[in-house]
Amino acid sequence: MKHLGYIIVASAVFCRKAASFAPFSAQMNLYNRGLACQRTKLCAEVSMPTTENQSLPDENNDVDDILTEDPIEYSINQWREMETNALINNGLLLVIAVAVVWKVTTVNSLEMMRGWTASEMAWRVPIDNWASYSSTLSNAPIITKAVTSATVYTIGDLIAQRTEGAEMGEIDRIRTLRSLVAGLIAHGPMSHFWYDISEGLFNNILHWTEWWSFFPKVILDQTTWGPFWNNTYILLLGLMKRESLTTIWSDVKRTTVPLVVSGLKLWPLAHCVTYGLIPVENRLLWVDFVEILWVTILATQANGNVDHRGSVGESDKDM
Repeated sequence: MKHLGYIIVASAVFCRKAASFAPFSAQMNLYNRGLACQRTKLCAEVSMPTTENQSLPDENNDVDDILTEDPIEYSINQWREMETNALINNGLLLVIAVAVVWKVTTVNSLEMMRGWTASEMAWRVPIDNWASYSSTLSNAPIITKAVTSATVYTIGDLIAQRTEGAEMGEIDRIRTLRSLVAGLIAHGPMSHFWYDISEGLFNNILHWTEWWSFFPKVILDQTTWGPFWNNTYILLLGLMKRESLTTIWSDVKRTTVPLVVSGLKLWPLAHCVTYGLIPVENRLLWVDFVEILWVTILATQANGNVDHRGSVGESDKDM
């Protein structure tokens, strides 16, 4: 029962402080210290000397509260104290995480039911998931790539918001939804056609099929497709936010050069792999993995427009 209490209390504290691991660690350390003191009867070593008119420090009071309160009641109280938005955001992430884990681990459930060992699962699960993805990609390439890009852009925007300092209760779900839609309806399908067109241009028209042909492919990508997609992304976000075309055009002009410069730090090297090693049908998957990092930069840059315009407005008011 004592171990069950550990688990329940740890789960409650984690849910309350999911946006930051430091408070979670601090509370767990506090809880463990209290238990150690109770077991060894050496609580005086971690408590401050007190007088009749002096109360114990808050940390030790918290230890007493945790130790004396019923673990189940304590966990319920922690859930009640959570902000509504934080509860919703954590709940959504939990549901998605469980669904993904379930889908990945049960890709070949019939075979698993026959009795796989741990080592068999370790190498069969990735292989079977890759086979399942390849089959889906072959049967429905555009839809598969659209869903893949939507997933990546969602993850990228969540990372961007967290790097901007947003707590779990402050995550803007509408903003994340906009990035999801941009990846779903634009990046995935458009990337599918771009890689096919690029491959056809070099193989069937220019007949550049030597090993060095990936160099001009990378140059073409960085000078045409890269800037085009960056501006398309800014345009889509602006339209979904119902901004005026003048505002969107201003944002495009302001972000084009910084995004190109930022992209040069990442994409030339990444695309040496894209065009030099990866088969054309799997290029978007590889690029989407790299874009976990790139979309974080892109989403931060695009959604920083609001703060930028807000700062200008405040400056104008001061003047």
